[in-house]
Amino acid sequence: MLSRQRSIAVSRKDKFFYCVIHIIMTLLVLLVLYPLLYILSASFSSPDAVVTGRVFLWPVEPSLRGYEAVFSYKPVFIGYRNTIFYTVAGTAINVTLTMMAAYPLARRDLVGRNIIMRLFTFTMIFSGGMIPTYLLMRSLGLLNTVWSQLIPGAISVYNMIIARTFISDIPGELLEAARIDGCPDIRYFCSVVLPLSKAVISVLALYYAVTHWNSYFRAFLYLSDQNLFPLQLFLRQILVKNSIDTELLMDPELEEAIQGMRDLLKYSLIVVSTVPILCVYPFVQKYFIKGVMIGSVKG
Repeated sequence: MLSRQRSIAVSRKDKFFYCVIHIIMTLLVLLVLYPLLYILSASFSSPDAVVTGRVFLWPVEPSLRGYEAVFSYKPVFIGYRNTIFYTVAGTAINVTLTMMAAYPLARRDLVGRNIIMRLFTFTMIFSGGMIPTYLLMRSLGLLNTVWSQLIPGAISVYNMIIARTFISDIPGELLEAARIDGCPDIRYFCSVVLPLSKAVISVLALYYAVTHWNSYFRAFLYLSDQNLFPLQLFLRQILVKNSIDTELLMDPELEEAIQGMRDLLKYSLIVVSTVPILCVYPFVQKYFIKGVMIGSVKG
């Protein structure tokens, strides 16, 4: 009888605990979700509704004028082109270098493996700093080139550790069997390790792609030619500097109206620049979860 009463008490405590957790999580979801819904609703509202603050949750006086202005602004297409290039090319370079570094460090027979690993780890804590890095980029002649967006940060030590941990779990018997058959290391890496590492490669590609898509500060430091600007820098010009060059509008009728719809243009551009990468998340969520589990233990 006493044990039954205790179980009932514990059950009630659990129910109360779960109820509190659900309330807290619901509030957190609303705090995160509302700004996104507000931006989306504002982007589809009329300029007057946005300026007068009549938009709260749903679009007011639905209109597509914001998106018409965005797609009439020539730099948006330049930014999209550059961002897609930086994302695709940068991700390919990142994944290639990361796997090439992770494989030998996962081999226990690598001479000086621990020393090399410590050197990699050292760079996670200490770096040259922004000014020395800028001077180095200038000395190498990489300023105002696409390479300034691809070479710095070409490998993430954290992601390399994730890949090394994954490769370390591949059975060593496969390497022994490959050596018996006379398979060299490079062929073993390409024919055995890479096919077995599709999961971690997918995770790395997603991590790097999201980073490149959202990259802003590196382009802000090293680029001054607008033809090389990623989309995020054009977004900064409108959001932070609150300026837009009306001479670059392809629709002359929007030039006069653009002054009264700056806020609407901000919201529309945020949606346009965010939607492509958000559309990827539902399809790759399981890989992100797997990536977190892979990196949870770093041997």
